Amino acid sequence: MPLDPETRDQLIAGIRRFVDDKLIPREAEVAETDAMPDDVVQGMRDMGLFGLSIPEEYGGLGLTTEEEVLVAFEIGRAAPAFRSMFATNVGIGSQGIAIDGTPQQKAKYLPGLASGQIIGSFALTEPDVGSDAGSVRTTARRDDDHYILNGTKRFITNAPHAGLFTVMARTDAAKKAAAGVSAFVVEAGTPGLSIGKPEHKMGQQGAHVSDVIFQDCRVPADALIGGAEGQGFKTAMKVLDKGRLSIAAACTGLAGRIIDDMLAYAVERRQFGRPIADFQLIQAMIADSKTDELAARALTLDAARRRDAGEDVSTAAACAKMFASEMVGRAADRNVQVHGGNGYIREYRAEQLFRDARLYRIYEGTTQIQQTIIARALIAGTRTRLGMAG
Repeated sequence: MPLDPETRDQLIAGIRRFVDDKLIPREAEVAETDAMPDDVVQGMRDMGLFGLSIPEEYGGLGLTTEEEVLVAFEIGRAAPAFRSMFATNVGIGSQGIAIDGTPQQKAKYLPGLASGQIIGSFALTEPDVGSDAGSVRTTARRDDDHYILNGTKRFITNAPHAGLFTVMARTDAAKKAAAGVSAFVVEAGTPGLSIGKPEHKMGQQGAHVSDVIFQDCRVPADALIGGAEGQGFKTAMKVLDKGRLSIAAACTGLAGRIIDDMLAYAVERRQFGRPIADFQLIQAMIADSKTDELAARALTLDAARRRDAGEDVSTAAACAKMFASEMVGRAADRNVQVHGGNGYIREYRAEQLFRDARLYRIYEGTTQIQQTIIARALIAGTRTRLGMAG
């Protein structure tokens, strides 16, 4: 149920203060140490950020999609590593259970995920399986009242800290496509599950990713999400549709922050006896960035509201994610350009945000995958409307 407007506004205002007072001032520290301070994580727990999307009956805030997007606009203004710390709990780390889990699975795991005492992680990508999610090679073989998992997952966000993994694995070897894929909840510490070393990344220091390896990892049969085999791909797609709107909102928030930095620098920096903000080519970069940001905001909010209304927003979510992730990349690039040589120097943060923004065009579906999703949906709809065979 949506929050009343006053409560919603208070929540957004509180999160904005948290971002301004607690997160942005710690960005350099997180980037230098590649670690998230314990007090910052506890602050996120106290703010309820780990449980934004989890139903109230399990200890979460139970926000609507629109409300989540409004929160993500604010959180997105800080370096993306902060959002990454709790985003898996809000999205891909919990929503498979929240959407398709059994009542027992929800009762067992969602309260811990909502409080942030459990960090959730979503294990889909593999060394040879990224965009083609239906080609999962990790196997889950039934053995009496257990499944035995074998395979390797790659680039798994929060894996070094996770207490619970949502794992996509193939339960039916005879079905090579998505129909043979199932979803499991696997607890950290289960024998046969191990975590690789964290990867050294271009940006987003403080947000850790690593391999997750399953070697004869034995899990109980009731770890199968929803209790039904062959539903894993459908679960993943439901989760990713929602996640793409959250990513779009985060990109939009980061673009707003970048524009603020760009403006502050342009107004203060002087060349030829004048602030560089007075020069029309600088003004063009500022204007283009603001127009992009507002367009992404409108696109994302529209898709979120339509999802809350019960519409299928797979195409709209893909459009929002694609546009917003490309948009923030353009804004980050312009910001470096406006800063000139200083934009290449770490002290000014423009180079860090440029590197941070780059990942948004890759994860939870690359730009090229979003283009494919959008085009195929439009072509299929047109063929249906014209009465043509697919």
